[in-house]
Amino acid sequence: MQQKDPVQPVNKHSLGARLRDYMLLVKFSLTIMVVFSAVISYLLAPRVVDYDWSMISIFFLAGFLVTGSANTINQVVEKDTDALMKRTAKRPIASGRMSVVHGWVFAAVTGVAGVYLLGYYFNLLSAGLAAFSLFLYAFIYTPLKKVNSISVLVGAVPGALPCLIGYAAGNDVIDAGGWALFAIQFFWQFPHFWAIAWIAHKDYEAAGFRLLPSEKGPTKYSAVQSIIYSLLLIPVGLLPYFAGITGWVSLLVVLLANIVMVYLSVRLYVDMETRAARRVMFGSYFYLMVVYFALLADKVSQVAG
Repeated sequence: MQQKDPVQPVNKHSLGARLRDYMLLVKFSLTIMVVFSAVISYLLAPRVVDYDWSMISIFFLAGFLVTGSANTINQVVEKDTDALMKRTAKRPIASGRMSVVHGWVFAAVTGVAGVYLLGYYFNLLSAGLAAFSLFLYAFIYTPLKKVNSISVLVGAVPGALPCLIGYAAGNDVIDAGGWALFAIQFFWQFPHFWAIAWIAHKDYEAAGFRLLPSEKGPTKYSAVQSIIYSLLLIPVGLLPYFAGITGWVSLLVVLLANIVMVYLSVRLYVDMETRAARRVMFGSYFYLMVVYFALLADKVSQVAG
């Protein structure tokens, strides 16, 4: 009778498992989204007309390293609170699979490498902005989350700085176009993040985070704040056109996307359900992609014309 090979135990320290832990450590999906906005802003810079894919790749890598460093520090600082929340308890540092020292070393190496690449291949302005963004997110916003919901306002600054970093890397200076892109991402974050905080309210509350505008949690007041900031996106969305970095086609697309965001936020106010908050969250993801691709496509068509 043929004997079966014994089942081999899973090696928790295998290369695949270690790579998955690093992806969790840098918050891979979030980092990609952040770097996406930075790369598009780089491509929207007026001085960038010939798309050099080697430079784009270097910029992508630099942005990934800096953002990954900030997210790693976030997990080191919040390891105890991460362990209390169901959706974050399996993160490598919170679960104990990776040591705090390992996290700090990884964050230092990636952060320094990313800032260096920006300074060496692009300019000191983009490198300085990246270093400032990393510091603000990791050491100001992160600890402030347990103090007051003002942390969302503070966190929106490093959250929008990737647009300025990308624009500065491509343009060598920051003008009205760079600030227009910064403003779009700055105001976009409020309905986006409050939708996430609405969905994960119980987890955040258990960990001591104060992230919704109302201390009572998901309330009409929180929904109204989402409506207000979605409305503010309408005039803000016009800024790239008036700054002269894109044309009227993207202006119409952005205006339509802004109206959809207002509609989703109003639905949240009317329904007051987690399902409505989830619509705002996913809608905001699509909003950012649609807006940035519309702006870039408009610029490319103008340059080609």
